[in-house]
Amino acid sequence: MNYSIFAPSDSRKYLRIAVAAFFFVQGLSFAAWASRIPDIKNMLHLTEGGLGTVLLALPIGLMASLPISGWMVTHYGSKKMVLIGAILYAVTLAFIGFVTRTEHLVIALFAFGLWGNLTNIAVNTQAVAVEQVYGKSIMASFHGLWSLAGFISAMIGSLFISVNIPPQIHFSVIALAAFIIIFTAYKHTMPDQEKNGDEAQPMFVKPDKDLLMLGLIGFCAMVCEGAMFDWSGVYFQEAVKVPASITTLGYVAFMGTMTGGRFAGDWLANRIGRKKMLQLSGLFMGTGLAIAVVFPFLITATLGFLLVGFGVSSVVPLVYSAAGRSTTMKAGMALAAVSSISFIGFLIGPPLIGIVAQFADLRWSFAIVGILGSLTAVLSSRAKLIQ
Repeated sequence: MNYSIFAPSDSRKYLRIAVAAFFFVQGLSFAAWASRIPDIKNMLHLTEGGLGTVLLALPIGLMASLPISGWMVTHYGSKKMVLIGAILYAVTLAFIGFVTRTEHLVIALFAFGLWGNLTNIAVNTQAVAVEQVYGKSIMASFHGLWSLAGFISAMIGSLFISVNIPPQIHFSVIALAAFIIIFTAYKHTMPDQEKNGDEAQPMFVKPDKDLLMLGLIGFCAMVCEGAMFDWSGVYFQEAVKVPASITTLGYVAFMGTMTGGRFAGDWLANRIGRKKMLQLSGLFMGTGLAIAVVFPFLITATLGFLLVGFGVSSVVPLVYSAAGRSTTMKAGMALAAVSSISFIGFLIGPPLIGIVAQFADLRWSFAIVGILGSLTAVLSSRAKLIQ
């Protein structure tokens, strides 16, 4: 699909900034939630196993939306869907801050996952279109904005925690900021091409083996990513045993190198090749988690989380970019297919850590995640769509 025809009416710069703004909103909102998980765990008096079970609601929401998100983006257009998804995502974040019962948190997290994935498919479809306008790889920079927003949001979370600002105020402030960004950027997003009225839009499409391989690579990386988002604060609290005021240090370290890695990702991938980039990513994920598990001390664990952040940084952008260039499926449907497999990793990772920690030890949980992350290097060597 050729999107370059839209460049004259909306300059490339404004298209790129507008789409990047929606990535920023997603990162800002998700990291706000992640930074307060230890607080909400304590507030609701949850055990590690209980938290793992509750956290399952978010990826279940993601998975529940996957069969229809690609169809909705393809049928109604990514421009309309990114607006609707982003608004509902911010509204749900604000609601999470006011929950006082575990069952309400489960419902809110399910909705958070539902709207998050709709926004994710829509904004990545927009990003693929802008990438076509530029004629070069820029996908990692979009995901870099997501990570930068997450880093900023984690720092805001640390500040709010240090001055005892409760989650409901914290999340409401972030939601308000999200609304301002959404309504400012929306008018500059990529227009949707007109669809042929007679063109069928199937809701369910089986991905080919090349897309399946991309999904498996994304799966391994997202196990690590989900674990770091949901459990890094708890790991520093219970395994590293840091003071309560710096429980977010591991998360901030992870988000910092994840952000830097994504901004450098396009340049590095073009220099050394996408396949080698993914192989190095798997090595960094496995090594970083090994260091944090074997040496659970402040400096070494922080170093390990820094390595994991860099390892995770470029995997999803490279996988999504490859999926969006598929010649066998429309971009929205291909992205949804790859996301369906990838987000199973997001589904398995956080509850797996909680369950293993309940019966063994939190460090064993992170060791298993590290092994799965290392498989990225193995699988990427066999991916035909990654060159």
